[in-house]
Amino acid sequence: MLRIYHVPGARSVRPIWLCHELGLPVEVVTVDFSPAYRNSAEWRAMSPAGKVPVMTDGDLTMFESGAMVDYILERYGEGRLRPAPGTPESALHHQWCWFSEATLIRPLGVNRLLTHGYAGEDTPMADGKQKVLDCLGVVDQALADRPYLMGSDFAAADIMMGYALGLLAGLKLLDARHPRALAYFEKLRTRAALVRAMAA
Repeated sequence: MLRIYHVPGARSVRPIWLCHELGLPVEVVTVDFSPAYRNSAEWRAMSPAGKVPVMTDGDLTMFESGAMVDYILERYGEGRLRPAPGTPESALHHQWCWFSEATLIRPLGVNRLLTHGYAGEDTPMADGKQKVLDCLGVVDQALADRPYLMGSDFAAADIMMGYALGLLAGLKLLDARHPRALAYFEKLRTRAALVRAMAA
């Protein structure tokens, strides 16, 4: 059985959400997020960088939430929630998955902001904030003619994006300036599988 080591609100939400969307059994193990535990030999043996999440599946132990999403789709998805591998649609699906993490939320240093708050317009973070707003414009435009990133159907890319948008909504950066992205996020957050994942 898949086992996901989880901290509420962390990126572990992504693979847990995916498991619930696919109807897969998953054991969720909530872990201590204190620096002492994350720096312990026990945790570093599973997560060398001390980050959350970690996922195990039999003898496999892995970190990185996006990689977990890919693995679950490949191993257990049976073609669901992603386009067929090797197709142009699959390439675009990968694009949105990577964009959500590597481009949309990375410039702002979201983890730092969630801990310390935004210091104002006269700091180096102001440039990161503007980059995030520009990237939200990309998401808003992509949703001009479709309900989900890949078209009419929900896909795993929406899980990756939905989590990122949730972080930005919490920072009050996702708002009426990007109405389609905001409406999309509001739709995603009511999905039963996400509600269940967030309650873990």
